[in-house]
This record gives sequence, structure tokens and C-alpha cells, in this order.
Amino acid sequence: MSDSSIVCPENLTQEQQDLFWMNRAQELAIKAEEIGEVPVGALIVLDRQLIAEGYNQPISQHDPTAHAEVIALRAAGEKIGNYRLLETTLYVTLEPCPMCASAMVHARVKRLVFGAFDQKTGAAGTVFDITRSEKLNHKVDVLGGVKEQQCREQLSAFFRQRREFHKQNKRNKES
Repeated sequence: MSDSSIVCPENLTQEQQDLFWMNRAQELAIKAEEIGEVPVGALIVLDRQLIAEGYNQPISQHDPTAHAEVIALRAAGEKIGNYRLLETTLYVTLEPCPMCASAMVHARVKRLVFGAFDQKTGAAGTVFDITRSEKLNHKVDVLGGVKEQQCREQLSAFFRQRREFHKQNKRNKES
């Protein structure tokens, strides 16, 4: 599923690398949207190289765990032959939910970089902070808000279109 030939150029600062990978995560979010899923894309990087990626598929897969992050975590484990994803960075366009944040902690992901903050279920500091909880045996370094406006607008546009679609369907049924 992932194009592991993608490698981030060496001469980039960490901030530039984060932007480079978030651009790819946004491309993955578009794939989710194209199949009618909430547009969230995720990828995992190890040593500047893409090792796994995913995009939301719970509706199409009939699987409540088929979030972009979980798909990417599974693919990364397969790729490196270990469920411990030490020294990896996970990039995702939306702040992870509690399920995904817990999976990252369990996988020992070193760093999480996300785009839009999730005011309803964000578990990397907004509503919960599973990624840095003192009660858990691993903490994930977190950077939120990378390309926040673009990621938020991608999600907002999706939900706007969905609401309009449902309104139109309702009007059509009434006429």
C-alpha cells in the first residue's frame, strides 16, 4: 500500500520534513474522501523513509478500527517485522482519537505529528492526553497544528458537502 521509495531529502530542517510528510498525509486523506470516508490520512516514517501509510476506511471495510492511523500502524509492523515501532514518526491530518492514540503508545511510536486539532475526541492533548499520560509506560512526543488550517479546511469542506447532500436528499424526498 505504501510507496516506500519516498524518502525525505537530507538537507531539510525538522520543520520542513514535517511539512513534506504532512503534504503526503493530505494526499492520502483525499483518497479517503474519494471513497466516501472522512478525509484523514496517516503515514509512518523511519529514518526519513516512508514505511507505511493509510487512510480512513471504517465504512468501506465495515471495520470500526480501520482508522488511517491503525491501518498505517499495521502496515508498518508488517514492513519491519515487529509490532514495536521504535524510532518512528507517525504523521496524520487529524489529531488521533483515544483508540489510535492508545495504539501508538502500545506500538512505542516515538513521535506524532498531526494537522487539525479534534475538539470532540482528540487524544493527543485536546480532550484527552493518552499520548503523554503519566499512567502509561510509554510517552509519545507530540507536535500538533502542522498545516492545521489546510487540514481543518479539508475536513470542514467534506462535512459541508455531506450536510448539503443530506439536505438535498431530504428536499427530493419531500417533493
